[in-house]
Amino acid sequence: MKNYKLYSILFLFSAFILNSCTEAYPLLTNTYEEALVVEATITNELKNQEIKLTKSAKFEDEKYLTESGAEVYITDNSGNRYDFEDQSDKYVSTVAFQAAPGTQYQLHINTKDGRTFESSPETLSTVTPMQSVKAAIEKDKDDKRGVSIRVNSFDPTNKSHYYRYEYEETYKVVAPKWVPTKAFINQNGGLTFGQNDPNTKTCYGNKKSTDLLLLNTTDLKEDRVDYLARFISDQDYIITTRYSILVKQYVESLAAFNYYSTLKKISGSASLLSPTQPGIVLGNLKSTKNPNDKIVGYFDVASISIERIYFNYNDLFLGEPPPPFYTDCQEFCYANYPFSPDPCTHSGGYFDDLEMNNITYYLNGAFYYWVYSPCGDCTTIASNVKPTFWVD
Repeated sequence: MKNYKLYSILFLFSAFILNSCTEAYPLLTNTYEEALVVEATITNELKNQEIKLTKSAKFEDEKYLTESGAEVYITDNSGNRYDFEDQSDKYVSTVAFQAAPGTQYQLHINTKDGRTFESSPETLSTVTPMQSVKAAIEKDKDDKRGVSIRVNSFDPTNKSHYYRYEYEETYKVVAPKWVPTKAFINQNGGLTFGQNDPNTKTCYGNKKSTDLLLLNTTDLKEDRVDYLARFISDQDYIITTRYSILVKQYVESLAAFNYYSTLKKISGSASLLSPTQPGIVLGNLKSTKNPNDKIVGYFDVASISIERIYFNYNDLFLGEPPPPFYTDCQEFCYANYPFSPDPCTHSGGYFDDLEMNNITYYLNGAFYYWVYSPCGDCTTIASNVKPTFWVD
């Protein structure tokens, strides 16, 4: 599924042909108009703010093209101007700044082909920091056990009401079948053995939230948040060793919340053939010269609160066996390998599998075995570069 932030892309469909056959028909865009797609959220965090500009895509397109070479800047009602420079895949402010309460901010975009756009003036939302982010064992709606990541916050002024969440999770991956010796294909095309790289034993995986995580507290007596931002099954390997999650809480204006809610509703359609079709979601951006120049997206000025937590598997599941690994790590052997135990029934050739990095060598006692690559080399599924923020 494409990233939710890009679901505001312009999709125009004509008709889909249905019949009772099982033959698959490619879904193609019969009518297409290019639009500028804007992802822009500035916050009260002092930093170099970022804005992303891309071009709309057809339904069948696999990639999005960036809108490069544009003049991008933000002005405020105090006469300040904040310029952004093109850094390949995003625009970054040339100076660090933060949104201040009571100040109006406006986004301006001038593309290199002469189109001009601007947003409506926006002000910073209520500043409400998170009180805590906690991990605990819970059961989901299907009565399956796992780890809940819950956010708690409270606005005693009862003015926040509209919240949006994002998270980025990082987890340690230890290859369960790593051994100090590794099999290599040498220059002569034969098999040789040498020292394994110790940097292939421990890695760090990383994932970001892709769904729109929204919460509205207007129906509650108090503006109090107890929000389940993430639920991880106790059978998910990412919590096997050590896990960390960075949670961001944005307090949104009513207009911004309505925009994201509509976007979530459209992007969450169960079927492209349902009555709700992806289309233009009107935001707070418009063309200043030509009304036929299309732009979609939202210029968001939101207060932010950020918190990171860590936990080890044994912190929550003391004495319990860890979850199964990412893939099956049972050792196997090849019947055509001369130093394999007998019998071996694994089909195929070990040489081809090794050359394609599908397997890695594993020594078990006096015999040579093999395992699938992630089991003995964590770099096949994660990075062996330890994050700068990581704390063991």
